[in-house]
Amino acid sequence: MENLELYKEIISLCSDIELKGKNMLYTSDNGHMFSQLNKASEIGMRFSEKRKEELLEQLNTTAFTSYGSIMKGYVKIPETHLSNISELVSLLQESHKYVLSLEPK
Repeated sequence: MENLELYKEIISLCSDIELKGKNMLYTSDNGHMFSQLNKASEIGMRFSEKRKEELLEQLNTTAFTSYGSIMKGYVKIPETHLSNISELVSLLQESHKYVLSLEPK
């Protein structure tokens, strides 16, 4: 499955999360973005600094970049984990819960 279709599917499985954007697809709530599909069709999700560090090691991945910038708090979801839809949904919901804990913008 292409990453664009996969990203849309993951979001569709989360009833409280809405896909936004036209050219750059992303999710946001409370004024904070928490996931994104970049130009390279890579999926990134945002977490607390502590959780980000855990996921970098656990998923054997790197920080997420978009438009040439490292996205603060974001983890790039590696290709090796893109086949596990339930894990991706869980991570997206965890990311959403994190931004809801932040001060609204």
